[in-house]
Amino acid sequence: GGGASLMLRASRVCAQSASRLSAHQLALATRSLSSRQNGQNGHPDRLDEAQQKIGLNPRPGGLPEWIELWGVKQFHRFGILMGGISTASVPLAMGGHIAEASPFVLGALTAGYWWLGLRDIATKSHTLRRNFPVLIHMRYFLEGIRPEIQQYLIEPEDNAAPYSRAMRNTIYQRAKMKVGTDTHSLGTRRDVYKPGYEWASHSMFPAPMCSIEESRVQIGGDQVTQKYSASLLNISAMSYGALSGNAISALNLGAKAGGFYHNTGEGGISKYHLLGADVVWNVGTGYFACGKTVAGGQRVFDPDLFIANATKPEIKMIEVKLSQGAKPSHGGILPAAKITETIAHARGLGPPPWTDCISPPRHSAFQTPSGLMRFVARLRELAGGKPVGFKLCVGQPSELAALCHAMLDTGITPDFITVDGGEGGTGAAPSEFQDSLGMPARDGLRLLNSLLIGCNLRDKVTIIVAGKVYSGFSLVRMLAHGADVCNSARSMMFALGCIQALKCNANTCPTGITTQRADLESGLDVHTKSIRVANYHEATIHSALEIVAAMGCRTPREVSPEHLYRRSALNGYGVETYADLQVDAYFAKLKPGSLLDGTDSTASGADSTSNVPPHFRHWWDSGRELHQRLGDEKLAF
Repeated sequence: GGGASLMLRASRVCAQSASRLSAHQLALATRSLSSRQNGQNGHPDRLDEAQQKIGLNPRPGGLPEWIELWGVKQFHRFGILMGGISTASVPLAMGGHIAEASPFVLGALTAGYWWLGLRDIATKSHTLRRNFPVLIHMRYFLEGIRPEIQQYLIEPEDNAAPYSRAMRNTIYQRAKMKVGTDTHSLGTRRDVYKPGYEWASHSMFPAPMCSIEESRVQIGGDQVTQKYSASLLNISAMSYGALSGNAISALNLGAKAGGFYHNTGEGGISKYHLLGADVVWNVGTGYFACGKTVAGGQRVFDPDLFIANATKPEIKMIEVKLSQGAKPSHGGILPAAKITETIAHARGLGPPPWTDCISPPRHSAFQTPSGLMRFVARLRELAGGKPVGFKLCVGQPSELAALCHAMLDTGITPDFITVDGGEGGTGAAPSEFQDSLGMPARDGLRLLNSLLIGCNLRDKVTIIVAGKVYSGFSLVRMLAHGADVCNSARSMMFALGCIQALKCNANTCPTGITTQRADLESGLDVHTKSIRVANYHEATIHSALEIVAAMGCRTPREVSPEHLYRRSALNGYGVETYADLQVDAYFAKLKPGSLLDGTDSTASGADSTSNVPPHFRHWWDSGRELHQRLGDEKLAF
């Protein structure tokens, strides 16, 4: 088939080029192409030479052939021709043979052509521009519109990069609450025999669907006096500055209407976060709204400023950010030129002049696992007994084990731990960090869940997870992996109207969400979008609770790994439950107390430590050594 097509192309070009080619050259080309069609090796050098002589380009990549025929000499010749035409148009226009404006138009085109071409030839940073002046900009233009062409004309429904069209459509339809648009006809569009396909097992005796109030999760341990009842789905951390004021306002008002919390992100507490919704204050390494700048530009924690903000009635919980999935262990910088008065107020930067606002990769208030636990306890005390936890993207399992050792040794446990996945989104991050660092959400969730179970701490810590939760099934899937509560950032952005233009880092977001440009931000109507955020949340929770009831579970807390299945084998017939994954997989689910010594394990009714997988035992022992080496850290405040 490929050889026949090549022969057809060759014959067409040969007919057009016969006047330029000798009979010997045509015979050589035809004989070489016939040799390829018949499966013979022929001579590759002669084949390529023959194809080039008859106008074919044998290379699979590179520039289009019509651009390669262009060059600096052709640029000069065509420019001289344009100049001649422009000059000749003057008497023709004066004689009334052509429009009077023609010389001006042709002259402007000629001047622009020469200006652009000479500029291309003079550049030293782009070889293609020097070799193919003017015409090469056609390539740059096509590259520029490629994402839009890909999204609107080529992208398949199920291409999840980062969110598929099918995912986005689900969110859009639920946000707009269009009647009938959340249903489909003629069955699923998914290949149910494709490896990786997942489904929930329903019951022949479905349970009554529980109410939204019954599905809420109470967060807070014995040392918390102001416990918080959280929705199953909430708004994940997104800072003001990364998002526009109108976007933050719409999210906050939507959370207020829907009864779920709004995480501030590490950029501090802005006025847009305080419109009435429950707020989770994210405290990052820059200590924005709870820190001050000292000599050398370092940001340090300020207890007095923390108390002033943590005791506000809108603040329901405090989350210490250790890392985020999109750029784990990577700091950030907000240039002084981008700091506005509103941003400075939200971050507690004080009056101008402002300097670059730096978020380092690590905290200065503590340096060790035990220091983190004491910091959590101190924040809980300063906040008046509100729940305090921390957020991280799981990295080295032994360090996560060290945190568990610190909890056991200090007797301090966080009220919640938020697991962010390596697939998480952000406004801007280095490509390598987004693509190649950080454990994916489901793997990190399973590892944390197993470690907490293995050291008998699971019932003291609420696990929150963030990582592509966009539908009722994706929420239930996280519950089956061990989560109690889910957060979502990008799904909430889609509910606001995000079209996945992938311009979050360019300040040119066309929907006014991830930009600080007033002209773009003004297009986002706060009232309308807040309703859509609340609609999306309500519809997603309703969908999740329907699935839970269909599985025969009375509440989401009854969802177990046995309820979900996944197709695993390459031949399309292998099936395993999530329970199988948690037994045989690398991040297996441990039995209660199995990481502790034999006495504790027996007392808890669990198996002995000999049943712990070797790699878990290695992580646990390495975590103990790390915790002991770093020591018991005391805070300076």
